[in-house]
Amino acid sequence: MMLQRLQGPRIFVESGKELVHEGQHQHSAYVLCSGWAYTYKGLPDGQRQIIDIQIAGDLLGIRSLLLKTSDQSIVTLTEVEVRKINTERLSDVFRSAPRLALALLWAISRDEAMMVEHLVSLGKRDAIMRTVHMLLELGARAELVGLGTSQGFGCPISQNILADALGITPIHLNRVLRQLRESKLLVFKDGLVTFIDRKRLIESFQMDFAYLNQDIASVKKR
Repeated sequence: MMLQRLQGPRIFVESGKELVHEGQHQHSAYVLCSGWAYTYKGLPDGQRQIIDIQIAGDLLGIRSLLLKTSDQSIVTLTEVEVRKINTERLSDVFRSAPRLALALLWAISRDEAMMVEHLVSLGKRDAIMRTVHMLLELGARAELVGLGTSQGFGCPISQNILADALGITPIHLNRVLRQLRESKLLVFKDGLVTFIDRKRLIESFQMDFAYLNQDIASVKKR
């Protein structure tokens, strides 16, 4: 009941629409019920850095909810269904529904853990390793919410979007994906990521899923 009170009515938004823009006052946070979105920060020269890609079940804008203005923009990748979080009732949740409050804190902590992992990728991993880590992470998250399996998942992300998230050029990403395909490790084609040899990907590129969820270890090597 408290969870329902925390969320507003269902809102359907077309793909390519901005839910929150950087610098926005009185910005909102949302529960992403279905569809895909991404978060980014813009640079003065017009470039952008994609911070994260969100799928169904994720919280949108929760990290900057208490800031005076939003420090990031959120854009829909596909048609989405969202429900706005009623911020005026958040204090009620923390006071009267501690288990729900704990679940919210867990979601925020997992977001933070993903941000740390992405920072490590951008700073220390080469292009092929950061690409593999990103696709394995998205695959694991999709599998957890029933949008994929250990063999692959539908991925409505263009190469330009993925390249921005990885901090490389689309041309470089194309070379990396070709190398992974020719090595018979994975294929990303027509909106579908297929893990040809997921076990070898995990072992060769040292993927550790612990930062996502302790329970994910059970699907790690299926």
